[in-house]
Amino acid sequence: MVDYPIYRVSGAHVAPVFLNLEKTVDKVCSLIREAASNGAQPLAFPESYVPAFPVWCALKAPIHNHDLFQLLASNSMLVDGLQMKRVRKAARRSGIFVSLGFNEASDVSLGTLWNSNVLIGDDGAILNHHRKMVPTFYEKLVWGNGDGAGLRISKTRLGHIGMLICGENTNPLARFSLIAQGEQLHISSYPPVWPTRDPSLGQNYDLAEAIRIRAGAHSFEAKAFNLVVSGFMDKTMHASLSVLDPEAGRILDGCARGISMLLGPTGVPVSETMIDEEGLLYGEIDMSACLEPKQFHDVAGHYNRFDIFNLTVNRSANRPVSFWDRDQSPVSGSEGDEGGT
Repeated sequence: MVDYPIYRVSGAHVAPVFLNLEKTVDKVCSLIREAASNGAQPLAFPESYVPAFPVWCALKAPIHNHDLFQLLASNSMLVDGLQMKRVRKAARRSGIFVSLGFNEASDVSLGTLWNSNVLIGDDGAILNHHRKMVPTFYEKLVWGNGDGAGLRISKTRLGHIGMLICGENTNPLARFSLIAQGEQLHISSYPPVWPTRDPSLGQNYDLAEAIRIRAGAHSFEAKAFNLVVSGFMDKTMHASLSVLDPEAGRILDGCARGISMLLGPTGVPVSETMIDEEGLLYGEIDMSACLEPKQFHDVAGHYNRFDIFNLTVNRSANRPVSFWDRDQSPVSGSEGDEGGT
């Protein structure tokens, strides 16, 4: 008999301690304890939560942003570093799964950062490590290209969990690669705000509406729950960004904010939607709700033609060098060797 778990999830619609690695990790660990005490898991954090999303790239020319890049780089995390070990220890102590977005540093290059996410198990183990495959628009000024190593689902007692970062949820092939592995809970992470135009000119990117469209589409197509988690811009972050340019504060005030919510397998929200208030979002999952919609459309099963369509995904981890010693197998370069395993 198939077991369909029922449990409570949580999304951290919260701001980091802006560009402060240690204090943001302190906040992560505190929120882990809070969510666990309220009976929730997993707890998911926003895109690049530690130590901040680099929204300044939209507000000021890159020739004036060197100091911010250096501050971001010096406050970024190694996937096997001390700060990540603190988060893993907090997850293990609280017995909770954690999805964490962070700026990932490299141990072979001081100038390379990735927009990354890890799924941490309730035993503190890293179940999956994903680097955003392609930074979007001005994000290319900060982050390097990721790879396909994290395009995998993690089979847990909560079900099959997968995740994509922000614009990756627009990529139908990336989404299908998770659907085809039997994804049941999808985690989508987003920034607090994403300016693309001066709001006074109109036609600015509506982040909230874009999230609703993408999240609903994936839930409906995958017949899966979708935990959407966006960042929150608090007064400290707003003040820090507003001094970058005389128009920066006005632009930020005129841009749509990211939203957080839980959607069911029909694409309809099954929790409150958080926008303008910081805090933890909670929602209830009954995995049996995924079953009936699969009768209608199961694009990873009977509602597909695999004799017509075929998708190949390269899940190897891109590394800068491979070393070959006589009478030994090739050994990849050291940084992030665990890839998505």
